[in-house]
Amino acid sequence: MTTPAPAADEPEPLRPLLARIWRDYLSHHRTPLFLSILCAAVVGVMAATVLQLLEPAIDGLFLGRAVTIWGVFTVPPGEALLAIPLIIIGAGLIWTAAALGQAALVNRLGHGIVGDIQIKLFGAMIRADLARLRSQHSGGFVSSVLFDANLVREAFTQGVVNYTQHALTLFAVLAYMAWIDWRLTLIVLLGAPLIAFVIRRFGKRMRKATTGAMVETSNLSTALMENLDGVRLIKIENREAAEEARVGEVVGRRQRHVIKSADSRAFAGPLSNLMAMFVVAAVMAYAGWQARGGEMSVGAFAAYIGLLMAAGQSLRQVTNLQTVMAEGLTAARRLFAALDIQPEIREAPDAAALPDGPVTIGLDRVSFAYAPAAENVAPTLSDISLTVAPGETVALVGPSGGGKSTILSLLPRFYDVTAGAVTINGRDIRELKLHDLRAHIALVTQEPFLFDDTLAANIAYGRPGASQAEIEAAAASAAAHDFITALPEGYRTRAGEAGLRLSGGQRQRIAIARAFLKDAPILLLDEATSALDTESEALVQAALDRLMTGRATLMIAHRLSTVRNADRIYVVEAGRIVETGSHAGLVKKGGLYARLAKQQSLDGDPVTVASVA
Repeated sequence: MTTPAPAADEPEPLRPLLARIWRDYLSHHRTPLFLSILCAAVVGVMAATVLQLLEPAIDGLFLGRAVTIWGVFTVPPGEALLAIPLIIIGAGLIWTAAALGQAALVNRLGHGIVGDIQIKLFGAMIRADLARLRSQHSGGFVSSVLFDANLVREAFTQGVVNYTQHALTLFAVLAYMAWIDWRLTLIVLLGAPLIAFVIRRFGKRMRKATTGAMVETSNLSTALMENLDGVRLIKIENREAAEEARVGEVVGRRQRHVIKSADSRAFAGPLSNLMAMFVVAAVMAYAGWQARGGEMSVGAFAAYIGLLMAAGQSLRQVTNLQTVMAEGLTAARRLFAALDIQPEIREAPDAAALPDGPVTIGLDRVSFAYAPAAENVAPTLSDISLTVAPGETVALVGPSGGGKSTILSLLPRFYDVTAGAVTINGRDIRELKLHDLRAHIALVTQEPFLFDDTLAANIAYGRPGASQAEIEAAAASAAAHDFITALPEGYRTRAGEAGLRLSGGQRQRIAIARAFLKDAPILLLDEATSALDTESEALVQAALDRLMTGRATLMIAHRLSTVRNADRIYVVEAGRIVETGSHAGLVKKGGLYARLAKQQSLDGDPVTVASVA
């Protein structure tokens, strides 16, 4: 059961973070980004312009005065009825066209960035070390791919563009206000520091709450996936209520952070409005005094108040965007933290290609520990040496937890040895190209994994370009062709999630067909028949016997009946090889292997020991 991670701030400096967001994502979409910002600028300026036109509209249409528009041209009283509405319509058309362009560009830009982030995250996940993938719950990856990427999109597309729009609206509004009366505008600006203080204070609260909410979102995703994966156990143990309570705790913690963030955003607006009302009151008092002296017209006053209200609205929008930006920055920190983890299993710069042909596997005094040496944990493997020649079948047997599966995991470099060397044809596998190394290995496990794709695609997974005839030949060799063709859609039948539409024996034969088609010179079998019934085991074992022919095969088996014919058997206990020999020789020796066989803890055939002895 996964313990939710605590929420914590990530104090990465802002400037390098923004520079990296630009370099890794925004710069790849610079054309739509700049065009959308240009459109946002036009929208902002035109919003202020339309409000500024209230002054000539009122003075020209209602007071019958000659008015000057933008200080450029004069409209006589007789032409105001036609000219001013046309100018407003023209400004509105420009405003609308820019707004539509902004929306279209932001949509394309935003979803393009989301796609880039999701592809990079998936690539980092799928290329990560197996140890890292096993140490982190998949829910965290899902949360990053689905949620964090969208938060970054919101912040650095909608957020950046809307910031630009409202900031330019604010700038244009203040410019028009100064044009109407610069002294009055200075009075307005006296309230800016107080409003900025309110925004900054609530913005800090929002950032902290947002960080916590994102961590708990990841924990919620983890808890949901864990419960879906373990639903059978939950039901059989009557733990529905307990799991509902556990998920409820995660939801509760997340809600507390979300509510704090929402409260900060909600409270910032009204408090900013309150500050703005004081400013409006001061403006009205001053404007009224100016109007009595004939220094401000009705149109100028109306335009000024409209512009002031627009400034307040833009300021509120900027305040609300603090949450969006805070979420995006926090998400970006998490994403980059995940992307920056370098895998320990890396290909050497001068890695050599592995030529085709028969291979000899060797483990030379290999030791391995899953935990770092600093943790003083006993190694999983100690001083393991063995060889597998072309055409040989070598078996690993012994008590559970002895390290047999770990030995198999070292060959394809899922992990690297901590001492000694794994070799192919005498060459350390760390000196070989990873792609070549893994292309030379076929793996069949106790619980083979199938994708929710057609059976043909699952068989050809290791050789995507294989022909249908090659796929069917591999299936026939694996004793899978008959049951596949008996299905309504034959090879086009989908396997279902994790292959659950097939029985265990059918899944195993599909995996063996995949290995047949790959035709790799090294075959690794990890208890490939231990979970099958007697009838399925006979079919699978016959297929495996055909598959092992001519290959260097290293197999793990708990059923001793499957290893009697192995060329050599290594008995592994507590991470060490304690016995080596043939089935008959080990039984005669009377050691651990003989005791395991006699006790029938691994195989239920008492005749085996008697006949050999």
